[in-house]
Amino acid sequence: MTKSRNVKAARHTWTADELAVIRAQYASKITSEIAAQLGLPVHLVYSKANRMGLTKGADFLATSKSGRILKGGKLGQANQFVPGQKPWNDGLKGFQAGGRSVETRFKPGNSPHTTLPVGAYRIVTHCKGSKHLEQKTSEAKGGNHMRWTPVSRLVWEKANGPVPRGHVVVFKPGQSTLVLEQITIDRLECITRRELARRNHPNSSNPAFARLIQLKGAITRQVNRIQKESLAP
Repeated sequence: MTKSRNVKAARHTWTADELAVIRAQYASKITSEIAAQLGLPVHLVYSKANRMGLTKGADFLATSKSGRILKGGKLGQANQFVPGQKPWNDGLKGFQAGGRSVETRFKPGNSPHTTLPVGAYRIVTHCKGSKHLEQKTSEAKGGNHMRWTPVSRLVWEKANGPVPRGHVVVFKPGQSTLVLEQITIDRLECITRRELARRNHPNSSNPAFARLIQLKGAITRQVNRIQKESLAP
């Protein structure tokens, strides 16, 4: 797929001759050479050979052409450290680039210009596109979860104390909001993570959709089985 334009590349249709070449040569020949012979990208040949259950032969893997570092071989020897060799930065503790780079280096304790102060708010998007309002509550080091807390949790804890282990604070069904003034205790509830998983399961929100997912999986398995059987030698 061409990501910048969201255009899918044309799918290659394998011919009987191409499959015959891969079966005959994959075990003993470099994949890039096979791809060049067929006029195809290397990754296509790799993936097709994998689906066909083909692997490189032991004789090929024992040669330098395989790209492996073999016992007694000299592949990569020119780039290996030798006994007594000193690294290039030996004695240069704290070495950094010189020149005008000094002017733009971060100083100890420096923070990026995008850093928000404690008490600031932000809207974050979580899984399945759900959005939540969070407040910065700390300058602690580490992940964002150590500095930012959902406002819904702050409101619930103010009224009830710390959230019990294995529980989460969520909005009641149909009560979710990003407006600070509207995040009130009557809109919230504290439930177990197990209950949260049950609510988010497709069977809970849309049984018909869940059944379609099951059928899609069954169809996909049958298609894969038929393709595998058709490629079997």
